[in-house]
Amino acid sequence: MLIADHDNKSLSKATLQCVSAAASLPGSERLDVLVLGKGCEAVAKEVAGVAGVGKVLLAESDQLEHPVADTTSELLKAMQASSSYGVIAGNASSLMKETLPRLSASLDVQPIADIIAVGSEEGVFSRPMYAGNAIATVKSKDSVKVLTIRPTAFEAAAAAASPAAVEKVDTAVFESAGIEWVSDSEKTSDKPQLSSANRVVSGGRGLKNGENFEKVLEPLCDAMNAAMGASRAAVDAGFVPNELQVGQTGKVVAPELYVAVGISGAIQHLAGMKDSKTIVAINKDADAPIFQVADYGLVGDLFDEVPAMTKKLS
Repeated sequence: MLIADHDNKSLSKATLQCVSAAASLPGSERLDVLVLGKGCEAVAKEVAGVAGVGKVLLAESDQLEHPVADTTSELLKAMQASSSYGVIAGNASSLMKETLPRLSASLDVQPIADIIAVGSEEGVFSRPMYAGNAIATVKSKDSVKVLTIRPTAFEAAAAAASPAAVEKVDTAVFESAGIEWVSDSEKTSDKPQLSSANRVVSGGRGLKNGENFEKVLEPLCDAMNAAMGASRAAVDAGFVPNELQVGQTGKVVAPELYVAVGISGAIQHLAGMKDSKTIVAINKDADAPIFQVADYGLVGDLFDEVPAMTKKLS
């Protein structure tokens, strides 16, 4: 069973990538995808049209409109008790990172986090360690494998020839352990979202202050129709909010094009973007580590080069 990632309105690209990962598991005869939320029938229909999906399970309730870890883990535990899934997996999102370890503890099994490859033998997976400097191959002998999947490591699943069946789940079988959703503080924007954008332009400490993110970097993002990102150094310095951070302790992205502006290329940042299809680096230091992973490098002052690029693209 795979837990779908969505916003109650539309399915995230990450779910399509996770479907590809789950469908490639050795010995997997059927893939059920769980859509939990409220008023998300459209999402369930969208999932039903994805290749590799055997059945869609729709769980809706007031508690699940804004799911929290304790409520979600109780639901998954009840579903596991009735259906005996061999694998329970989810996107490596904040909700799943909280939920699936709780589920693992209640099932007395070992969770496997952030898998980036599925082995040919049952129970064998690859996952990054030490900010991606090492890749561990692990084998689980547990009767139930609980996994989080790094979606950027897999291609998105295609559309199915015919839709899968949608089945409603009884959500009255579990109770919340006491945690309630209060509010979300995420800013709404009509610009591309960092986690799903095909193009990302990230700035680092070389931009010197937050005002330069608006004056220098934002026009380039607009000209490229790209999402804005940032290094941890820029976030820690207060230049931009935390939700823009790319890296080991931020978001992991793999867009078609990633432009790193004024970013030196510390391993913590590379862990969050090195799977990008094409990487462009702009830095005045010709010896900056970012050039070792870049497909294209421009050595120069970003305050001259970025406006020049923006002008050519406008």
